[in-house]
Amino acid sequence: MTKIDKPAAFSRRSVLKAGGALVVSVGAGLGLEALLDHQAALAQGIKPPLMPDQLSSFIAVQADGHVMAYFGKMDMGHGLTVAVGQIVAEELDVPFHTVKVDLADTATSVNQGGASGSTGIQEGGKQMRVAAAEARRVLVEMAATKLNLPADQLIVTDGVVHARDDAAKKASYAELIGGRYFNVQLDWNKKYGNPLYAPGKAKPKDPKDHKIVGQRIKREDVAPKVFASENFVTDVKVPGMLHARMIRPEVAGAVPVKVDEASIKDIPGARVVWQEGFLGVVAPREWDAIQAMSKLKVEWSQAAPPFPSQAALYDHIRNATVRKRGVEKQNGDVDAAFKTAAKVIEAEYEWPFQSHASMGPACALVEIKDGKVTCWSGTQKSHFVQQGLASILEVPADKVHVIWTTGPGSYGRNDADDAAMDAAVLAKAVGAPVRLQYMRNQGTGWDPKGPASIHRARAAIDASGQVIAYDFVSKGFSRVDVDTNGSKPFDTLAGQTRGITLRSGDGFGVPAESYQFANKRLAWETIPPLLDRASPLRSSHLRDPVGPQIHFASESFIDEVAAALNLDPIEFRLRHINDARDIALIKAAAQKANWQTRPSPRRDQTGSKVNGRGIAYAQRNGTRVAVIAEIEVDRSSGKIWARKFTVAHDCGQIINPDGLEKCIEPNIVQGVSRTLWEEVKFDSKTVTSVDWVTYPILDITETPEAIDIVLLNHPEIAPSGAGEPSTRPVAAAIANAIFDATGVRIRRVPFSPENVKASFA
Repeated sequence: MTKIDKPAAFSRRSVLKAGGALVVSVGAGLGLEALLDHQAALAQGIKPPLMPDQLSSFIAVQADGHVMAYFGKMDMGHGLTVAVGQIVAEELDVPFHTVKVDLADTATSVNQGGASGSTGIQEGGKQMRVAAAEARRVLVEMAATKLNLPADQLIVTDGVVHARDDAAKKASYAELIGGRYFNVQLDWNKKYGNPLYAPGKAKPKDPKDHKIVGQRIKREDVAPKVFASENFVTDVKVPGMLHARMIRPEVAGAVPVKVDEASIKDIPGARVVWQEGFLGVVAPREWDAIQAMSKLKVEWSQAAPPFPSQAALYDHIRNATVRKRGVEKQNGDVDAAFKTAAKVIEAEYEWPFQSHASMGPACALVEIKDGKVTCWSGTQKSHFVQQGLASILEVPADKVHVIWTTGPGSYGRNDADDAAMDAAVLAKAVGAPVRLQYMRNQGTGWDPKGPASIHRARAAIDASGQVIAYDFVSKGFSRVDVDTNGSKPFDTLAGQTRGITLRSGDGFGVPAESYQFANKRLAWETIPPLLDRASPLRSSHLRDPVGPQIHFASESFIDEVAAALNLDPIEFRLRHINDARDIALIKAAAQKANWQTRPSPRRDQTGSKVNGRGIAYAQRNGTRVAVIAEIEVDRSSGKIWARKFTVAHDCGQIINPDGLEKCIEPNIVQGVSRTLWEEVKFDSKTVTSVDWVTYPILDITETPEAIDIVLLNHPEIAPSGAGEPSTRPVAAAIANAIFDATGVRIRRVPFSPENVKASFA
């Protein structure tokens, strides 16, 4: 991205004499000094502090009139840059192509939470909207002073403020402030991260007046990625840089007790960094670092294998002591209702550990020079990495500069933050810039995992066939055993291997839906980690954290109840939903998919290959998604082909329909992959899923032949997130379709051919 250059300090009079940003109209009502003082109150040559209460922290106008939008989040592949550019261009009344969005650089943006919780538009875009609206208000006020006209008689067209009845009376944004900075304070709510909000005095436009927001503007970043003309984090180099690799134990929990540095003395420039359980090597050439990693002789402590067998995982979860329980929704008297039930339907569902399995393992480069730290990282949360580096290196945070650089993808808390922290420890130890890249087996084997879990559901039915109670509880490893970001060393491998005091967190979740039952309880329980320190099975956020597994269970169970009552799955849902948006959503999906009302399963198919359809729906932070899957099952091989999906999506106001569709499609594809294939395998010693063979994902020949999308646009409702919600119902939709096709209910993910065939046995 093109970054605005910080201009040298200059006086107001020097600007005037240079014929630059300030031009005095002949005959203006204000005198020269008054005009200069008024302009200076709104703009200045020295940039104000980078704080959320400063308009300059979000918006700047360059000397040529282009607009810089400084955004404290990053685009992890969803086209967020385009949507934010549209919001800013809309509020400023400038052409879209004149807006440049600078992403997540800690030197130019404030902490808006990074890529987190699908809040790029919902929270980040909300802030950029009010900042741009305030910038427009200030620029119009500056133009009113310059043109000696009331502000309410001025309009803005393509970045030029002019009189409503005389376009010749005009001043461009570049003339008014180009190359300088806004000197305007915002009303900041004193929060950082996702909830940061700092409006000005201006009120954003009414959605009915939008001309840029809502348009299908294409992304321009795809071709540079495809044709390798854009630098990724792996491409960054600095003078004097050393390459590094980390060394992990074969038995999780073991630590080095003896390291034979002489074993790599024949490798030019190779050095060892050993601090308690932290062990890495550096060398001037990358291949030499890899060789040193392989050849270094290490004696490890005799740690007892910490994990149960793979086959015993779900029994371990069932029998484990509950560390924390949360009841997030309860109405009526659930236990009493079950005692009066004529019939009780109950089921249990299982979900495995899953890996982020990003396209490539993480890479980070850290340089410590002249008391300052610079880090290049593909993290989802650069401002939090800044805090983590400051802590682990024991330097002030304002001495740490994290430059967000496109990496191999993320989808939550993958290995990127660990790489940055490891690189920092190495760089400090060797006194040189260090570029650390994990190996493939480390990227998949040692990234934080999506937690494994079980889910129990019960429904009480009365004598008339009505559902009188619903009880749902999830039990599993915490979604925040290590937290969602690397701001605290105890949440990273660099901290944990070096003996830092641990602070494991607890959290899970409950179904997000609007089913109305007289007696309803939704709860979760977390259990301790299998290994509390430096574990390859430590759990954290994976795309839509715990959403897919919770709704795989809850939406599968809703279908099970419908089938037990001999009702069509959609008919049953609509009987119990009273949220108007949810009802409209489900009906829109059904209409688009040409859903035929009937109970499941089908009973009209013979032969090896059978077809089925299934629906699932969910909410997520204001967004609603209904997914209908149409699948083909080969009963002889167990192979599932998720042939077609129909997705109805309601996220309030739509900023860019093209970007939204291209956000939904990969959500569906990744959801299919996680449903059909993805499962972290492990033995008693460590994780054994370490590459694409041992951790298979959906391959291109298995992708759906069609994904039909229905977008429900509500300009009157503030936009909510789209980065994750549509992955949430996928597993249940497929499970329900399998049941519809075969009459067999599969309650354990993944639906690999081996597992499917076993279910049919």
